[in-house]
Order: sequence, then C-alpha cells, then structure tokens
Amino acid sequence: MNQSSKGATAEPPGEAIDWRDGGVPVSRRFDDPYFSLDDGLAETGHVFLQGNDLPQRFRDGFHIAELGFGTGLNLLATLALWDASEAPGRLCYSSFEAFPLAPADLAEALAHFPDFDRWAAPLLAAWTQGKQRFDLGPAQVEIIPGDARASLPAWTGRADAWYLDGFSPAKNPELWQDDLLAEVAAHTAPGGSFATYTAAGHVRRALEAAGFDVARVPGYGRKRHMSRGRLRATDKAAKGAR
Repeated sequence: MNQSSKGATAEPPGEAIDWRDGGVPVSRRFDDPYFSLDDGLAETGHVFLQGNDLPQRFRDGFHIAELGFGTGLNLLATLALWDASEAPGRLCYSSFEAFPLAPADLAEALAHFPDFDRWAAPLLAAWTQGKQRFDLGPAQVEIIPGDARASLPAWTGRADAWYLDGFSPAKNPELWQDDLLAEVAAHTAPGGSFATYTAAGHVRRALEAAGFDVARVPGYGRKRHMSRGRLRATDKAAKGAR
C-alpha cells in the first residue's frame, strides 16, 4: 500500500524499501508492505475492483483516481479487468504519489506478476523516463507527484471510483486526514465510489462526513473488514470539484 514522482546511466532515486516473504516490497519510511503479504493481486481484486463494483460500471471515459501508486499493481490489475470484460473506449487513471519507487524496484515488484508483462514493460519505460502522463493500453495515465494534501485540492479532475491505498492510517496518518478525505469527496463524480482496505473508525467517520454512504464489509486475508461507499447524490460534494 502507499502514499505519492519517479535513466539512462543514473537511475532516478526512489523510496527506500526492503524485500520480505519471497519478494514483497516493504517501505522503510512507513514499515508497511506495498501489498498484501498473503496475495497482493487477490487483495487488489477484492478490495479495489470488487469494492468499486468493477467491471460492471466500466464505460468509455470511466475515471479512476488513486491515493498511492505504489508498485502500480492496482493499475495493471485494472487494465487486465478492463481487457477481460471487453469494456468499450478509453479508461482514465490518475494516481497521487509522494514517495515513488525507483524503476529497478518497480520492475522487481512487478516481475512477480508475469501475466501483466504486456502492460508492465511500457509502464516501466514511462516510469524510467519520468513521464507523468502517458498512454498504457486502453488507459490514459496521469501520475501526480508530491504530497496529495497539496496536489489534490489543485486537481481539476473528478473520479468515478477511488482507490484509497495509502499506507496504514496508524503509520501514514497524513493520507487519512479529514481535510484530505473531504477533497476526495469533492473530486468525485455524482454517484461515484471509493474502496479501501482499512476499516479504521476515524477514516469511516471522515468519509461519512465528507458525503459518502460508507459500509464496513469483509476484508481480504488477515484483515477482517474493509470500507467501501458511494457519494450521496444530495450532498454538496456530488456537485463536483471546487
């Protein structure tokens, strides 16, 4: 899991990580894994894809936004689902990332998911070149560097679905503050949704206050619960980003 930018002879510096349990990257800064120690891909499917009712909601121009790009696994899993469901048109994918991985670490993490090689290779090429906007299969990808507390309020987009995938609230509280979650709601399209692996009470209350109807539902693996929700149509947040 994670918060939020990214050579030739000298590779761009990246977030310091350790490798545990057969190749799971763990942030030294937050002492937290980038994806589940049990099965990162299955976690992504359960939490973010199913949690946002995907692929049923896919349509041309569907916009996903994410707090925490991490290894890019969520993006690649979304592309695979889009492809498998034969969704029409184009997908928009915006991700806020303050602490990007070095290209070599990104490559090592994604090497554990060979089914995604068709998208991982061009993603790594764009990442190594420091691109912040690029096409990846059917997706128009936007990487927004820096602290989301500053970059999200300035963002002009609105998402149909949010992946809230920062490191755990106990270790990375900055990505779970009330003001930032209010900005998530303000940048959500009418009827839009969110999903996150955390069921922390203060996070659910902040999302409720921001304008979402929030449900605590069964989590993945070792986590008993997670959270998901839809923006209330009558809430001011449904009228769009400020």
